[in-house]
Amino acid sequence: MTAAVRSKRAGQPRRERTATLDYPLLCCALALLAFGLVMVTSASMSIAERCCGDPFFYALRHALALGLALGAGAVAYSVPTEWWKRYGTWLLLLGLLALVLVLVPGIGRTVNGATRWIPLGPLNLQPSEFLKLFAVLYVAGYLVRHADRIANQISGFMRPMLLIGIAAALILMQPDFGTAAVMLATVMGMLYLGGVSLMPFILLLGVVAVGLVTLIIVSPYRLERVISFVDPWKDPFNSGYQLSQALIAFGRGEWVGVGLGNGIQKQFFLPEAHTDFLASVIGEEFGLVGMLVLIAAFGFLSWRAISIGVRAEAVKRPFESFVAQGIGLWLGLQAFVNLGVNVGILPTKGLTLPFMSYGSNSLIVGCMAIAIVLRIDLLVRQLELEAGPKRRLKWARA
Repeated sequence: MTAAVRSKRAGQPRRERTATLDYPLLCCALALLAFGLVMVTSASMSIAERCCGDPFFYALRHALALGLALGAGAVAYSVPTEWWKRYGTWLLLLGLLALVLVLVPGIGRTVNGATRWIPLGPLNLQPSEFLKLFAVLYVAGYLVRHADRIANQISGFMRPMLLIGIAAALILMQPDFGTAAVMLATVMGMLYLGGVSLMPFILLLGVVAVGLVTLIIVSPYRLERVISFVDPWKDPFNSGYQLSQALIAFGRGEWVGVGLGNGIQKQFFLPEAHTDFLASVIGEEFGLVGMLVLIAAFGFLSWRAISIGVRAEAVKRPFESFVAQGIGLWLGLQAFVNLGVNVGILPTKGLTLPFMSYGSNSLIVGCMAIAIVLRIDLLVRQLELEAGPKRRLKWARA
């Protein structure tokens, strides 16, 4: 009987193994998107009813933006990685042109003193959001094309910083300090991973740090934000109002929160509750436990993207490796900055929480970034499967 079973199994056609999606990464991103929709709805109902007469005004717009973001992600997933490698520089130049157009009077749209958007009918394009992704693609391609120069010449890593520096300067003119800082930190992290020698890297890091500190000192509103960050209770009804209200929200949340929809701070106390300070609403309604789960989700997402980059390097795909690791660094840094601002360990900045905060541009770029990482993972899995039989054959011959 055993021999018959064996012969039957031996006669069965052998199934070919095929690469599949990284479902843990996909599910994590989709969970953040879904939870973000729920929390934007919870955080915006009061202000939407007062300003627009419809408590679901912002929720419906966020849902539409989410649909566009998922569509953009599907398109990005269908694009081969070679295309991003070939046109990364052109995408960065296109982004720089858009940043210039934002600053042209009559074209750029100003909201709350910031000029960051280009009106396109019912939508507003925010080029600085796309620049973060374009910068990752451009630097990844540059690191592959000029690997020797990056490792051995100072000019090798200064050349990409010229274009990135121009982009950062244009973003700072909007002004948008947080986006510029995250983009610069991401690019410098990628350069370090690309093999930049330690001394020039430290020199560049010092120059960037001095420049950012100088911008804070010479700009009154940035300096005021830093001062209010140090002691928000010194002026809790003026410069420290936003941070003090956020801290009150976290204090009310305690361990498990007051429950979904039962938060008080979002009801006209906490400014930007559905955008930059959405995490404070989460802290109030879901408490410390909810925040720890949220932090773990972003940590897992960032780690997963970086690990995909490490695997891409192992199968000799350096461009894909740098892109995946760059996206992991960028999303992790942006989440860290947003959460740090909400809990008071970083000065207040206008930076969204990836996949969750209200805003179509942030959602679209985030979904595109994850889609590119998923495409890279699929490519890596295919190469690993192809390498498997070759490795077994090599050992058999040995």
